Amino acid sequence: MKKWNIAICCVLCCILSLISCFDMGQVSAEGEDLQIDAKSSLLMDFDSGTILYEDNADEKVPVASIVKLMTVLITMEEIEAGNLSLDEKLTTTENASGMGGSQVFIDPYVEYTVDEMLKSVIVASANDASVALAEKIAGTEQTFVSRMNKRAQELGLKDTIYVNASGLPEPNQYSTARDVAKLFREVIKHKLYFEYSTIWMDNLTHPSGRKTEVVNTNKLIRYFKGCDAGKTGSTDEAGYCLVATAEKGNMRLISVVLGATTSTARFNESSKLLNYGFSNFENKQIIDVCESVGEIKLLKSKTESVKAYASDNYYVITRKGEHSSYEISLEMIDKLKAPVHKGDKVGEIKIIKDGAVVDALDVVILEDIETIRYSDSLKEIISRW
Repeated sequence: MKKWNIAICCVLCCILSLISCFDMGQVSAEGEDLQIDAKSSLLMDFDSGTILYEDNADEKVPVASIVKLMTVLITMEEIEAGNLSLDEKLTTTENASGMGGSQVFIDPYVEYTVDEMLKSVIVASANDASVALAEKIAGTEQTFVSRMNKRAQELGLKDTIYVNASGLPEPNQYSTARDVAKLFREVIKHKLYFEYSTIWMDNLTHPSGRKTEVVNTNKLIRYFKGCDAGKTGSTDEAGYCLVATAEKGNMRLISVVLGATTSTARFNESSKLLNYGFSNFENKQIIDVCESVGEIKLLKSKTESVKAYASDNYYVITRKGEHSSYEISLEMIDKLKAPVHKGDKVGEIKIIKDGAVVDALDVVILEDIETIRYSDSLKEIISRW
C-alpha cells in the first residue's frame, strides 16, 4: 500500500486529479449572512457535488418547466447512444401541438428535426416541443414519463415524481432543490446542452415557412458573468424557479432557487447564491486522471509492465483561507497476467479526511494487452540464445 499525506494549501499541484461522481458532503450549509428569498434554495459545487448552502432543500414542491430537464437528459442520452440523431425528423401530433403555456406553436402532422425541438425546449422552454420529443422517443408521452421516473430513480432523485414531460401543473408532480441540483449536474455533463443554453435569440422556421422567435428564458446568461446554462420554470403553483450554472476559474457552481415571488427575484437570488459561492470557496484538484499512479508487472506478455491510472479526476472544495488536510491511500496489485483489457480494475484509491474514508475511486488499466503467443515466445528464446 502507498500513502500520501496532503496539505491542500501547498501540495495539490503535485498530485493526481479526478471529477468526483460522489457527494463529498457539506462544507457549509448555513451561509452565515446569506438570506435567499424563495421557498427553497441550494448551492452546489459541480465537480465534487459538495453542498455549499441549502435552505429547505428537501421540501417537495412543484418545479414547473424545470421538469423538462429530465426530458432533455433522456433525449441527449438517446442521441449519444446512437438511437437518435439531431437531424432526424419527427412528425408532430395534435396532442403535442395543442400544449398550452410556453410554446413555439408547432403545427400538427408535419415534420421538424430533433435539433429544432431540442433547441426550442432548452432555449424557450417550449411545452409543445418537449412533448414532441417525448412522443418521438417513446411513442406516447405517458410511456416516456415512465422512463423519466425510472431515470430519476437511477440518479438517486428520491423526492421527485414526474407526471408529464413538460412541467405543466399536475397535483402529484414535484421535486426538491436537492434533486433539481443533482439532475442538472447530470444534464450539464453533456456538452450538447451548452450548444443550446448559450443561445440568446434565434428563430424556428416552420415547414410552412412562418417563423417563431425563440428567446432564452434564462436572463443570467446575459447578465451574470460566467453563466452559460440554466433552466427556468414558472406557474401559479410553483412560483418562479431557476436552476443555473456559472464557471469562474477552475470552479463551476450550480444554484437552485424554487418558489421565488417574481421573475426578477429568481434571477437576483440566483446571482446572490453564485456570488456567495465564488467569493467564499475555492476548488482544489487532488487526483489527476492523466497521471499514472504506478506500474504493474505483467506475466505472459511481450510488455514487461503496464501503467495504472485513477478512473477519474478528483476535486475537493474548501473555504478560502481554510487549511484542510486529506490523506490518499492507494491499494494496487503488483502482478497481472495477460490478457489485460482497457478499463480493468487493478486497485482502489481512498480519500481520507479526519481518519474517515470520504470517497473512493477505482484504479484501472487504459490499454489492451494480449497474451504472448507461443511463436513469439519461441522467437524471443531463440534470439536470446
